[in-house]
Amino acid sequence: MRKLLVILGVPVDDLTMSEALDRLESFIQQGRLTGRTHQIATVNADFVVNSLHDPELRLILQEADMATADGMPLVLGARLLGVPMADRVTGADLVPALAERAAEKGFSIFLLGAREGIAAHAAHILQERHSALKIAGVISPPNVDIQEIDRSILDHIRQAKPDILLVAFGNPKQEKWIRAYADYLQVPVCIGVGGTFDMIAGVTRRAPQWLQRVGLEWFYRLMQEPQRLWRRYIRDFGYFGYFFGRQWWALRHGDMLQQYLSTSEGIMIDKTIILSIEGRLDIYNYAAFVEQAEEALKQTPFLIINLEYTKFLDSTALGSLVALTNHARAAGGSLRLVAVPPDIVRVLSLVRLDMFFDIYENIDTAINISEPLTPASSSLLS
Repeated sequence: MRKLLVILGVPVDDLTMSEALDRLESFIQQGRLTGRTHQIATVNADFVVNSLHDPELRLILQEADMATADGMPLVLGARLLGVPMADRVTGADLVPALAERAAEKGFSIFLLGAREGIAAHAAHILQERHSALKIAGVISPPNVDIQEIDRSILDHIRQAKPDILLVAFGNPKQEKWIRAYADYLQVPVCIGVGGTFDMIAGVTRRAPQWLQRVGLEWFYRLMQEPQRLWRRYIRDFGYFGYFFGRQWWALRHGDMLQQYLSTSEGIMIDKTIILSIEGRLDIYNYAAFVEQAEEALKQTPFLIINLEYTKFLDSTALGSLVALTNHARAAGGSLRLVAVPPDIVRVLSLVRLDMFFDIYENIDTAINISEPLTPASSSLLS
């Protein structure tokens, strides 16, 4: 079961480094069998702020197969929302750990991006640390727009057949490039890693552990590159703080509601299963609902969630609905929300999920989008 929480419309996986590596290993095995690319994002406050103004980026992050919490603002934000995260999984920590796992399992890695010579130096250092590591290739193309990147690079990567592609173009360029060419590349795992190659190569120094623990790594980076970063940090802190404050107020307000979750038995009409939620869905009770919904999706990829009597959804509940929606869509189906109360509609709009979900006024309308309602075929699920 994928545990997500939503921060300003961006779902973030709540997992440890070990769990992240296990999931990536599973993605590689699946990708080798199916040719499917799994897109991974290492999300920080800059990603979130960029997504507020960029619907294309926001959708990519909402549909990502895994999104780790790279920045401390996300970890601190989760705590303030009452859904503390298990760990912070940064790109700078994930790539070296993944290289070690790749060397153990025989997975190959391709490094793409960064300035000339930096990716090659990073690859050399990773191989020095792990002699069994397979480097499928290294390319550092010129820093141009996505449309201007030499398309021969795509053929080079496809021919190299890496298990893991690390793309260091910076956000949002790397996320959009991966999304645009994922189907053609057929690399099992593609990860946008930003400035991670620079850190591995020693071009950019990592903050001491104590600064990382207290959440001041951003200050250490600012001291190294003040002219490049000060405007970005002011922008990020301003936008993130303002919009997060609004989300915090909207979601913490629900704590005053003394309501509990109850879900109906699933009802199947034609090929669609209908589940209803009554009361509040939050970090304390969402697991049972997700288990029920996942069981339903094993029978059909078409799922309707009736929220008519739902009182409150916290950040984890919103994340569970995002994960279930992606699950249904990946299986060729859909998840539809119906009879959404006005308070929850406002929350969905506030966190930029109103355009992600398929929302309908009632069950009949939601079912009739794809197939006519035929009550005679209705039956309770066992």
